[in-house]
Amino acid sequence: MARKTVTMEAGAGAPAERVPGLDRLPVGPALFVGRRTELAALRAAAARPAEGRSPVLVLAGRPGSGRTALAVRFAVTAAAQYPDGVLFARLSAPDGSRVPPARVARRLLEQLGADTAGVPLPAAVEDGRDDPACVALRGALAGRRVLLLLDDVRDAGQLWPLLADEPGCLVLATTAGPLTGIEDIDPVILGGLDRPAAAELLGDLVGGTRIGCDPVGGADLAEACGSQPAALRLMAGRLRGNPELAVTEAAKELVRAVAEASSSAARDAGEPGTEPKFEKAEKAERAEEPAKAETAAKSAKSAKNAPGRRRKGAAQEPGAAVPAPVVAVAPPAEPARDPAAWVRPGPEPAEPVPVPDNDPLIGAFTLAYTGLPAAQARMLRALTLAPAQCADLRTASALVGCPAPEAAGTLAALAERELLTVEPPAADGTARYRVPGRLHPRLVRLRAREDRPAEIELARARLLERLVRLTESARALLDPSAGPSPDPLPGPLRLTSAAHARQWLLGERDVLLGAVADAIGQGDLDGSAGRLVTALLRSLPLTGAAAPADLHQLHELVLTVAERHGRPRRASAALLNLGDLQAAAGRWEQACGHYRAALEHARAADDEALCARALEGAAGCHRALGDAVRAADWYGRALGLRQSMGDQAAEARLLARVAEAHSAQRRFDEAEREYRASLAVLRRLGDEHGREAVGTALAELRERVSAGW
Repeated sequence: MARKTVTMEAGAGAPAERVPGLDRLPVGPALFVGRRTELAALRAAAARPAEGRSPVLVLAGRPGSGRTALAVRFAVTAAAQYPDGVLFARLSAPDGSRVPPARVARRLLEQLGADTAGVPLPAAVEDGRDDPACVALRGALAGRRVLLLLDDVRDAGQLWPLLADEPGCLVLATTAGPLTGIEDIDPVILGGLDRPAAAELLGDLVGGTRIGCDPVGGADLAEACGSQPAALRLMAGRLRGNPELAVTEAAKELVRAVAEASSSAARDAGEPGTEPKFEKAEKAERAEEPAKAETAAKSAKSAKNAPGRRRKGAAQEPGAAVPAPVVAVAPPAEPARDPAAWVRPGPEPAEPVPVPDNDPLIGAFTLAYTGLPAAQARMLRALTLAPAQCADLRTASALVGCPAPEAAGTLAALAERELLTVEPPAADGTARYRVPGRLHPRLVRLRAREDRPAEIELARARLLERLVRLTESARALLDPSAGPSPDPLPGPLRLTSAAHARQWLLGERDVLLGAVADAIGQGDLDGSAGRLVTALLRSLPLTGAAAPADLHQLHELVLTVAERHGRPRRASAALLNLGDLQAAAGRWEQACGHYRAALEHARAADDEALCARALEGAAGCHRALGDAVRAADWYGRALGLRQSMGDQAAEARLLARVAEAHSAQRRFDEAEREYRASLAVLRRLGDEHGREAVGTALAELRERVSAGW
């Protein structure tokens, strides 16, 4: 099969294949045609001189328009101009919800090679330009030439905290709708392919002879698809899987499928024999148009110079997403140069941009899905349960309960039919696939309609247990002395070495965290989810790259399960761990709140050790905040508990802490008494190192007192 692709002149700098980060981009389609005008527009926009901040290119198009494929194509061809690397992140979750910018910033920092273990925990609300991870990302980008590809951006509020004060970097954002509020951008809006490109794509995908023998049928099929790349690819996959199907008949099938989908949507929108609700709304809106005409004219005149509007005279391509009207705000006489003024985010969209029922993409998907064998259709529905929409033979075989080789074959067959996209392979070379976001909502509805709830729950339980076994096997490889190894997995699923285990844990971290968060959120598989959390808390620190934010998320999940099932001891332990993480980040007030909550749960469990631990943690927070009086009180209460428990090592430590609190209050006699008591306990324990440290502190206290301190 001939493969024809658009070519662009290589940029200056290092060869593209040597630029780090290209391997983390989505693989993209092997065949890429057309889009010369859009690529030229992106290239021209990137070449404009930038001042103050990283320039932003916005690529807008409805689902199925090929915006991600075009962005990847541009990034690959322009990568040579950004020798410090290419970064990639998706800013929408599988269900269409927005990913907080702080979480995106941490992942981008990891791609840059920065040590995220030193990045403080996120604020209570993961948003805003002042979030520690966003600040760290902007600092790491300073002085570098990096290309950031941010896919599926929901709103400008996600984007602006990531914009660095570095004009040498370039941000390319794809979105289904307009990103209003960002200054100095002129979005490139995608419609359908032009007719020659659509015909070329069909010919390359199906086979030039088959399309060449029926050019009229090929043109009819391209028109029925609206020249949308995704719909064209789905229909090409259907034709490849049905050699006896004529191209003209395929076009007629698609027209009928789209009409049926529209009729079904109209029936669902209103009662039989009544006017559909959406038509009533449209008529009401048309009735109000004369009254709004004058206001609209004034708004259009004032919006002439609004940021982000389309260029005058730019033609709207068929099927392109139409930006929402923007009401311009008069610019200040002297534009502020504060970075916060670069973006004025509008309100967050209530819902992600949907695919309309009368879209050719829906008709093409319906035809492709109904032509699947039962096993492939079941696999495709089950993959909507995969965390982050990504799957490989390990997760797919668990979801449907089949052998790994069979799962690998089914995944490849679905990708051949253009129903899955190919992702970059895992570190061990395992092929990975992704359910396209444009198809995910439809597949979720099909799963709810065709699969029994018990089957869905069983599939989720199998996935969690598979992930538990994989995580436990990774822990056993990373730390063989930690305990007995779990039962070995079948050969194709097995992790073979410590290096393999570390690569798997880090490469699949988002999948693992997403799986456990989803399970605990639904609340019906807390047993399996709890085992996975425990396995992750034991395994991730062994990689040497455990981010505090990930550990914080896991301990919060432990707390959720413990409180749901009324286990105060486990809840107290989780709160203590959360307090420790906040204290390590220097957030003493938040840490103190966790320690106080842990104390309440520990008292409910009647656990003196946990009570003492919470008291000591809260005392340390008061000490760090400069409240020596409260620090002495809480240390004293912890000391009383430790003495009643007979824990002499903790008693000696707390006596020294109480002495320090007394010294801060200038109660020097009490401080010396506590230091001497601590020395006596340490002498009984034979702890020479501790005696030396406390003795030094006591000597310094006496010296300062004698000097008139």
